[in-house]
Amino acid sequence: MKLSIIIPAYNEEARIRPTLDAYTAYFAARYGNEVEFVVVVNGSMDRTEQIVHAVSEKYPQVKVIVEPGAIGKGGAIMRGFAMAAGDLVGFVDADNATLPEAFNDLVEHLGDAGAIIASRYIPGAKVSPRQPLRRRVASRLFNTLVRFLFGLSISDTQCGAKLLRGDAMRAALPHLGLTRWAFDVDLLFQLRRLGYRIVEVPTTWQEPGGSKLKIARTSFEMFVAICRLRMLYSPLSWVVKVYDVTVGRLIHLKDTT
Repeated sequence: MKLSIIIPAYNEEARIRPTLDAYTAYFAARYGNEVEFVVVVNGSMDRTEQIVHAVSEKYPQVKVIVEPGAIGKGGAIMRGFAMAAGDLVGFVDADNATLPEAFNDLVEHLGDAGAIIASRYIPGAKVSPRQPLRRRVASRLFNTLVRFLFGLSISDTQCGAKLLRGDAMRAALPHLGLTRWAFDVDLLFQLRRLGYRIVEVPTTWQEPGGSKLKIARTSFEMFVAICRLRMLYSPLSWVVKVYDVTVGRLIHLKDTT
């Protein structure tokens, strides 16, 4: 198997079909049966599961994992990692913000790196329409914190399109445990810790609309999640256990170790 693409899907009935139609048509034409799409439907209370199953009947490359609980983006990707059979394993959001052509750029430019990630914040990136100012500010503040706490010289840890070599994915998977806002940072941190080179390339990204994120609450949860992750990999890891049974329960973070 050449390529596995994992797509986490939580209540995506309005957006998953166009994404799957675009990706299956584009990649099946190039890789035939050497590509698979692992769609992880988790905690959905709408018609996402039925829609994905309908697409899988048309395209045998589409595999479906159904998780009744809402395990978060990271949890869904980890489930997909465990099933993926490709020499290259990537993941992309269900909203088609990253078009198939843009994801294929990752495949073409991976080279000998362990992982390659799409970026909306380096020269050459094309983002349309431009994100609201408060969202851009929140993103840059988060990135500054990540650089300070983890030493990751990456401009966009949170873009939803990433591709890994199969050996890099399998090496990192046993060390992953955070399943929500800190997942991408944890993944990149583990890859670097294991000695894999990470390449960041500009991407073409389109805002699909329909996002249910509340910037203020999301920003706070991301801040707490990233601080929690940093403590987890420090002599203060014991604080995480105290946090999980106190503050963590109050703000309903779904990160688990």
